[in-house]
Amino acid sequence: MLFNSIEFLIFLPIIFLLYWNLSLNKSYQNLILLIGSYIFYSWWDIKFLALIIISTLVDFFIGKLIYNETNLNYRKFLLFLSIFVNLGILFFFKYYNFFIDSFNNSLQYIGVSISNNYSLKVILPVGISFYTFQTMSYTIDIYRKKITPTNDIILFSTFISFFPQLVAGPIEKAKNLIPQLEKVRNFKYEYGIEGIKLILWGLFQKIFIADNLAITVNDIFLNYERLNGGDLTLGIFYFSFQIYCDFAGYSNIAIGVAKLFGINLSINFNYPYFSKDLIEFWKRWHISLTSWFRDYLYYPLGGSRVKSYRLIINIIIIFLVSGIWHGANWTFIIWGLLHSIFYLTIRLFFENNKDQNFIFNFLKWSLSFFAIFVGWGIFRSETFEQSISIFQSIIYDFKLPTSRRFNLIYIMLLILLELRLYSRNNNTLSKLNFFNKPAINYIVYYLILSLILSTSNSEQDFIYFQF
Repeated sequence: MLFNSIEFLIFLPIIFLLYWNLSLNKSYQNLILLIGSYIFYSWWDIKFLALIIISTLVDFFIGKLIYNETNLNYRKFLLFLSIFVNLGILFFFKYYNFFIDSFNNSLQYIGVSISNNYSLKVILPVGISFYTFQTMSYTIDIYRKKITPTNDIILFSTFISFFPQLVAGPIEKAKNLIPQLEKVRNFKYEYGIEGIKLILWGLFQKIFIADNLAITVNDIFLNYERLNGGDLTLGIFYFSFQIYCDFAGYSNIAIGVAKLFGINLSINFNYPYFSKDLIEFWKRWHISLTSWFRDYLYYPLGGSRVKSYRLIINIIIIFLVSGIWHGANWTFIIWGLLHSIFYLTIRLFFENNKDQNFIFNFLKWSLSFFAIFVGWGIFRSETFEQSISIFQSIIYDFKLPTSRRFNLIYIMLLILLELRLYSRNNNTLSKLNFFNKPAINYIVYYLILSLILSTSNSEQDFIYFQF
């Protein structure tokens, strides 16, 4: 079920009314959320609901076993079992064919051919990367003795499958979401208003900005072989805003919907394109995933408190794993490797330099922008060969773009609105007020709603559903 669909427009008020009118205590509230979440997810394919239930049951019982176990070796075994089951399911559905095909291509490259095709017709379950990381963090935190396991299976199931953030985040940690589910939620008018504003802003980002840009972006990348470098440059530029508005839009809708149920989710975007360099960009983009990799991979590898060569290896590992997480394609791996190189360049050669002036900072920003731009070109390409062809055209056949400049209006409108929010220190998007006077704000909201309703594009999936 898509946030931008008629089905969700019907589904949300029904769950909302049941939640606030039939919920006598937290158990009833969580049960209604759980049933609603399972319906929400089953709308795509009910068969994949079994995968969520398997991950839920595995980590619910293993978490309790880890907490009660005193033998360190057995605790490690239980943690390994949890990670093995979760990553095993993720690997099979998301990466099995990728590794089989890559292995076969490697053998063919050295002259060895395999007659049998071991590839399978595997459909990627929507949101599997998100809820897998969320449930893994639960058992890891119990193993580290940072949290205690819950004995309420309904509550834990709701934590794993909470429908606003189930399929594309934010990836919530147990210490943030479970305590909220352990208490009775009382309806707060201000939460409702804040939630509606965030939903409206997220729909604007998704429907009016991202979906309109998607028409041009898809056309450019589909016909890249017969377009000049100027059109291709514009296509990558448009995509950089399409993917931001598509993903940030989903996150804002998710946070807004959760507020309607009295629950606060983590902020996932903090105006990343206003960053001064690539390091700050990754602190502002997909914050929940970045913090997940920091806490559960980067720190265990030693973090920054290691020798220089080890720090370089750690950062490369983080970005490569991030690339692999995004999808089973070499373009994502190359994208991750590219960002690691530029990230290390800025961190090692710019951050430690005390003599920073305007030219120095401009050079650092330019290098960061270049990395982000090139990265999005690789990220959007179907194959790495396609990305090479696109950048060759940009370098050797650059001409002024043709008739696609009208799309700049969408980007200019977005930047003006976000600059207004950013200048008012609304970087947490908790209030989403553009002006001090409520009457002017409501005019802005009305205009945003009008632009959403004026968009005639059909329902389009969110980009991050494929990850």
